[in-house]
Amino acid sequence: MKTPKNIDVLFVAGFGPIVRDPVASRKFYSEALGLAFKEDTSGYLYTGGLDGVKHFALWPLAQAAESCFGTDQWPGNLPMPQAWIEFDVGDIEKATAELKSQGYKLLVATRKEPWGQIVSRLLGPEGLLVGITHTPSMRK
Repeated sequence: MKTPKNIDVLFVAGFGPIVRDPVASRKFYSEALGLAFKEDTSGYLYTGGLDGVKHFALWPLAQAAESCFGTDQWPGNLPMPQAWIEFDVGDIEKATAELKSQGYKLLVATRKEPWGQIVSRLLGPEGLLVGITHTPSMRK
């Protein structure tokens, strides 16, 4: 592997979806997931109040499809995600039930992965693959 000479990545400084429908995205991230945002005068929503990235990966689409649908093919009737993000929550069962009660279509609900993580997955309003998780190995 070739290592760049003048680049020393220290951490992920920011991440967020590029939104096409600001109302739907605000409803999902702020109201459904309960993330507290600040808003600037242009309507840009942001927070510095979430802990940093615990895991960064290049996840092949075939593996994401397998994780959500049990096949290596992403269904043609759903938007193909360009990225994924996972939010670890205090109570995965309650969080999953809340998303269902708000009408969000879950691709996977409270499934235990071989590495011990419990995950519910859905597509966010922008087509971002969103995981709501309980990850014991990442907790203090």
